This record gives sequence, C-alpha cells and structure tokens, in this order.
Amino acid sequence: MKNKIDVSIIIVNYNTKELTLQCINSIHEKSKDISFEIILVDNSSTDGSKELFQKDKRITYLYGFENLGFGKANNLGLKVASGRNILFLNPDTMLINNAIKILSDYLDEHLIVGACGGNLFDSEMQPALSFKRFYPGITDEINNLLFHIPEKIFYRNVWYFNNTEKDIDVAYISGADLMVRKSVIDLTGSFAPDFFMYYEETDLCFRISKAGYKIRSVPQAQIQHLEGKSFKSSIDAGRLIVSENGRKVFYHRNYSELYKKIADWTYKVTLKSHLIIYKLLGASEKANACKTKINILSQHNLMQ
Repeated sequence: MKNKIDVSIIIVNYNTKELTLQCINSIHEKSKDISFEIILVDNSSTDGSKELFQKDKRITYLYGFENLGFGKANNLGLKVASGRNILFLNPDTMLINNAIKILSDYLDEHLIVGACGGNLFDSEMQPALSFKRFYPGITDEINNLLFHIPEKIFYRNVWYFNNTEKDIDVAYISGADLMVRKSVIDLTGSFAPDFFMYYEETDLCFRISKAGYKIRSVPQAQIQHLEGKSFKSSIDAGRLIVSENGRKVFYHRNYSELYKKIADWTYKVTLKSHLIIYKLLGASEKANACKTKINILSQHNLMQ
C-alpha cells in the first residue's frame, strides 16, 4: 500500500495529447514544497496519447477502452489515488503559480471547507469563469433570463471570478480545478455515474454543501484554462446535447417535480426571449446558439 501523500492530481484525457502534456509539465515546473502524484485517465484516445503517456514515469497512466465521460473517468482515478486531498484538473490547464500547494494548504487549514478552487484565466490571461454563485435552479434561471444583471449588481466584480484578495464562499467551483478533501469524498460519494459530461462537478459540490461544508474560491491560486481548445465551435450540437442532458440529470437528482417544472418554464422563456433580443441586436452567433438549444430541447426530450 502506498504511503499517503498531500495531493492526488487526476487528469482526464480524451484526444488532447499536447494540451495534457503541457498541463503535466506545468505541474512539475510550478509545484514546490508539496508531495503529489499525477493520475492520468485516458478515455480511449486515438491521437497517440497512449504511446506517449504510458512511457511517462512521472504519472500513473490508466487507459480505458471506451470513452467513460468526465465523472466516471475521474472515479477510476480515485480508486488508485493515495492523496489526502484530490485535485480534479482539466487537461487544458496550465499552472501559473504554486496553485496546488496553495489550495491544499487552504483545505488543511480550514476544516469547514470541503472543496475549493483558484482563479482561472483564459488563453489571453483574462479572467475566466472560475465558480458560480448560484446552483442551477429557479434563481439561476431568473438570473440568466435577466442577463446576469441581478448577480452583477449583488456581487459586483466577483460574480464569476474572484477579484479580491480574500477567499469567498461560492456555490460551486469550475470542474477545471476542483480540489476536494478525500475524507469529504468518502462521506458524500464521488462523481455521480448518471452524468457523462457537464454538471457532475456542480452535483458533487451540491452534495458537499448539503453535508455542511463550505465551498470556497481561493484567489491566490492561479491557473490558466484554455477552455474550448478541444472543441471546434461554441455552437456544437453534440456538445450542447450532452450539456443539456447534464442539466436535466442535475434537476432530476436534486429537485422536486414542481420545482423542475417551474425552472424549465423559466429556461424556455429565457431561450425564446434571448433569441428575439439577439436577432434585434444583430448578434447572430448568440441567436443561433439559442435557436440550436431550443431545437435540441424539443428533439431530444430534454425538458423535465
């Protein structure tokens, strides 16, 4: 049996060989004064990942013979993890500073906190979505309907990125850099197998919160997230189907039938009203995204 280490870093790779390699290199370059292991779970990649990573002595490499999706693949990594804390890290990320130690130390020093994450920056080093203040539900649907104006008024410049120098309570952390204490996962369970991709980290944070733990943003930890680099278009029907199915699964797992119906009705109003507004403004890409979502919801029976 392996000795306990500080952090087990679990990365799920699916045909993102170069990005994953950059991620692993950044971990070794930036991480100091902390013991860690890297567990790479490969969802049956066909881009040469297996040939490259199975020879990399810096990692534990697990190759799957099918694409399990995000949550199930991370659960595979958890089975061999020996860390006191677990970092679920996207392959399209690169550490900017000693983020892993910062997050691990924070969990060790704040026992009321079950999960935390750092500030994410995009490819241009601009603030990126790092957390959300609301869980998916009626409040969030109303907030979306109103173009996030209530959220922006109430939380000002810390509604999706922590522009302060202080840790803050949030609803959930982006799955790109979610660190959870292993003992908390043992209590709440890991990622639910109902999800393929999207909303599984939201569901995990929801369960952690229900167990009485805080979810915190720790801005001192900084990570670059090259989100979307593995996708060709933001209006990708296949990707949207998976995302909308994740939303449906989250609602079914966590809310009553009446609550789901009200939230769904609000979501329909949001999409249809935004479609009209974006058309009037000449924002064709956003209008097309709304239209695609409306068609997907109708064709694939993804409303409650």
